[in-house]
Amino acid sequence: MSSFLPQTGPRDGIPASAADPRPARVAVQVAPQHASYAALRAVACQLDELGVDVLLTWDHFVPLSGDLGGMHFECWSILAGWAEATHRAQLGPLVSCTAYRNPNLLADIARTVDHISGGRVVLGTGSGWHEQEFADYGFDVKTAGARLDDLAAHLPVLRTRLARLNPPPIGPMPLLVGGGGERKTLRIVAEHADIWHGFGDPATLRHKHLVLDEWCRSLGRDPLAIERSAGVAFQPSRRGTQRGLPWAEHAERLYAVGTRLFQLALCEPPYDLGQVRDLLAWRDEVNRRPSQHPDAIAWPGA
Repeated sequence: MSSFLPQTGPRDGIPASAADPRPARVAVQVAPQHASYAALRAVACQLDELGVDVLLTWDHFVPLSGDLGGMHFECWSILAGWAEATHRAQLGPLVSCTAYRNPNLLADIARTVDHISGGRVVLGTGSGWHEQEFADYGFDVKTAGARLDDLAAHLPVLRTRLARLNPPPIGPMPLLVGGGGERKTLRIVAEHADIWHGFGDPATLRHKHLVLDEWCRSLGRDPLAIERSAGVAFQPSRRGTQRGLPWAEHAERLYAVGTRLFQLALCEPPYDLGQVRDLLAWRDEVNRRPSQHPDAIAWPGA
């Protein structure tokens, strides 16, 4: 194994995030589909009481799995309700499509929900991908590249509006950016994000971490300024709830490559909170461990 170098330089294939001193955290995304608002509120409160670190939902207008004509609710309205009903966990969208609300309006919505929650909002953003939704709701259907260009243009506007609002947000409101494109998305992450949410297995994510590290260095930013987030199912939640997976084993492998925020999806009732408890038990165990030098890390299956 290569010698450990400061995070300001490359380490022969070891992501800077492998040395991230942040504790492991657990995020649970509850899809706003196939359930009444009462059920969505109840599970959010249960997750908050269990000790989940971040409550997430998605920003879509129709279900993504199961009956595609089934019940569905709007993202930020759900988050406002959760903000009032919960007390501990951070909350936010994974992720809010910047094409659906202009950046000034999105900043104002997020700031308002931040006040309702007492300063707990994580502002997740992305360029969007569901072209049928774009068309059905009257938004311009642009190419993926053009949507990313818009995201890059919108984020500084969003930041400026947040700084001008009266009253301002009362929490830190970290900016999360989701996506894995190496040429555009990860550059946007390196320039703007506090948290990056990626997709894939540990080998894929280790590679993406290294690309993100290089973008950070080229822009003069410390790679460790960005918390790394990923789904413990190794695939996007839109593919449906995954049951019976070895959650702790998956999380351990992601932790080794630098992930510190571990996302699990609950896509429809009945909600399996046993898998959440398993992941929380793993979180608590790993956070009790002594700090480990990156050169001592075994890279399981990555």
